Amino acid sequence: MTNSKPAILVTGVSGNLGLRLLPELTEYEVIGVDLNPPRTDLPVHFQRMDLGEEDSCRELMNLLRDSNAAAVVHLAFILDPVRSGVLDVDRMWRINVAGTARLLEAIGETNRHEAIVRKVIVPSSVTVYGPDLSEPVSEEAPLRAHTLPYAVHKMEVEKVLQQRSPGLRGCSVYALRSHIFAGNSMDNYIVGAFRGTPNGHGKRAESMRRKGTKLPCMLPMGKRYVANRMQFVHVDDVARLTTYILHKTDPATQRLTVLNVAGRGTPLSLARCFEIAHARAVRLPGKAAFRLALRLVWDLGISATPPQAAPYITGEYLMDTERLREFLGADYEKVIRYTVEEAFEDSFSKSVPLPS
Repeated sequence: MTNSKPAILVTGVSGNLGLRLLPELTEYEVIGVDLNPPRTDLPVHFQRMDLGEEDSCRELMNLLRDSNAAAVVHLAFILDPVRSGVLDVDRMWRINVAGTARLLEAIGETNRHEAIVRKVIVPSSVTVYGPDLSEPVSEEAPLRAHTLPYAVHKMEVEKVLQQRSPGLRGCSVYALRSHIFAGNSMDNYIVGAFRGTPNGHGKRAESMRRKGTKLPCMLPMGKRYVANRMQFVHVDDVARLTTYILHKTDPATQRLTVLNVAGRGTPLSLARCFEIAHARAVRLPGKAAFRLALRLVWDLGISATPPQAAPYITGEYLMDTERLREFLGADYEKVIRYTVEEAFEDSFSKSVPLPS
């Protein structure tokens, strides 16, 4: 690896955000860490690594020291159990939470005698606030995630950041509490549900995909559920925000910065989301029936939506993004280019990738 450019370490480089971020990092020597190499023609010094394993701490420390990496973007996180193939919740925790703790330990050791790693960026999630909020929340709101392992793990990761950030010795830490990723390239189970994709891991889902069969969106009966509002953020805007933070000069005093991240403009009602997606909705008689149906299509391997996501599907959780607007200042619309509606609409453009 040459020393002509500053080095940056990107964990989870082969995921969707990692692949969208790489074109923004041409001025860096990128060291990519993941279970499998990224599908890209862009230059990446790839290192196969499983952050769920204890040895990864030592491996990360060696990588950081050998490369003299100035920053770390920590994208390694299991969101979709089906797409990742990690269905065991304990293994998810070892990757998501313990893996983050190992990374921070490696950074702390790397910076023991000299501040080499100056910046760490960690995507978090709106789900840390819990599934049913009475009003849009600021970054000071309590974290009340429950039920959904992804949300609980994100909340635990933030606690790890709060506890360990002071020990990183000259390294600024950013936690980006993003709303639902949207965009043409996204293939998460939330966007997939609006597309009607049978994105489960079973043979029945595979057969349905071959036939072009679409699944309806399920929801309990009642006006309140279709009136619930949602926010989205375009994955390319998150990539631009990450790059903006990498370029930003931080104050001399290290600190943890938390930012709510969503698209510009007003949220969308679920009814409007159905219109944009041209999705068919099936209404079920109450939350109990909805939870049962969600469990059934999961158990049959038809849908990739975890049954534990039920409260987040029937609830409303919105964020106030005033701090992000102040943080970006005059660059706000240059970085966050998509409104909530535009980001969601882009998920249904003609070149949407077919599920594997």
